Amino acid sequence: MRIAPKVIVTTEQRAQLEGWAKGRRVPVRLAQRAQIVLLAADGKRDIEIAGELDIGRRNAARWRKRFLDLGIAGIERDAPRPGRKRRISDRALKKIVQMTTQTRPANATHWSTRSMAQAAKVSEASVRRIWHAHGLKPHLVNTFKVSNDRHFSEKLQDIVGLYLDPPEHALVLCCDEKSQIQALDRTQPGLPLKKGRAQSMTHDYKRNGITTLFAALNTLDGNVIGQCMRRHRHQEWLRFLRQIDAATPKDKELHLIADNYATHKHPKVKTWLAKHPRFHMHFTPTSASWLNMVERFFRDLSEQQLQRGVFHNVTELVQTIEHYVEQHNRGPKPFIWTARASDILAKVLRARARLDKFQSV
Repeated sequence: MRIAPKVIVTTEQRAQLEGWAKGRRVPVRLAQRAQIVLLAADGKRDIEIAGELDIGRRNAARWRKRFLDLGIAGIERDAPRPGRKRRISDRALKKIVQMTTQTRPANATHWSTRSMAQAAKVSEASVRRIWHAHGLKPHLVNTFKVSNDRHFSEKLQDIVGLYLDPPEHALVLCCDEKSQIQALDRTQPGLPLKKGRAQSMTHDYKRNGITTLFAALNTLDGNVIGQCMRRHRHQEWLRFLRQIDAATPKDKELHLIADNYATHKHPKVKTWLAKHPRFHMHFTPTSASWLNMVERFFRDLSEQQLQRGVFHNVTELVQTIEHYVEQHNRGPKPFIWTARASDILAKVLRARARLDKFQSV
């Protein structure tokens, strides 16, 4: 009878194998191989190991032999498997990546898989695999704007400080206007969602007026104070400040985060704020509206109510917005800010340096 070769493991190897065998974040295949070697080291035969782990006897024998031949490295990596040789050399692959990132086709702003395949003389599937492996997506473009505010660092630290370490006996409110919200009606009725068919809407629409939503998001509990108005001048902003004053406890200091819109800095607004010393204004840097958390609330409103909405008049639009704010306040959830000011500033500085490098070329 054939006897399987004996497996001897050192103390270090046993510790490593036991860690893999019991680890929760270890791939299942590696954990099973470690169990096979440990059982073999305990003197069990391949058929016994197969029965205990519910695997084939040949599988147990294979990893016993791999460990004896190569040690820990033998079970950590899969054995090389035969397959078709690569048709694209490393040099050609590097050239495709370089062309994708540093050049553009003669008749387009970016490469497609077809145009790159034709230029590089490879198959379209090969281009797709290379792009996927290198994380290249020429068909996508992201928008950005780096703030040039001279006081960016001070304003950033001020606002992030309010988020991460809010003052005691005070409320932090993120305020802004979502202006020019259009009451759009479709020119023809759409078709509802059904099995095998998506909901449909006409691409064209009729404009039935506009409104502006003034909103203040409480960073502590996620509650929103909202009011729709026809315009967004300093008169409407003052009216909204009075609403905030009436809707918040009188014994609380109020720290309002807002952007640099001229309405927020109108002389009459400054006069009103001077008469209400519990209001403290904090302005975001220019081109940095993403620092204002109420923008997240506006995004949710757009995605969940406005983009697919059909409104025959402004009244319907206002009622929809007010209902959304009411529903939101029934179970509000605050948005949690986690980014530190130092990390944001480092990222902005890197972006500025990158932009300066491209502008100097």
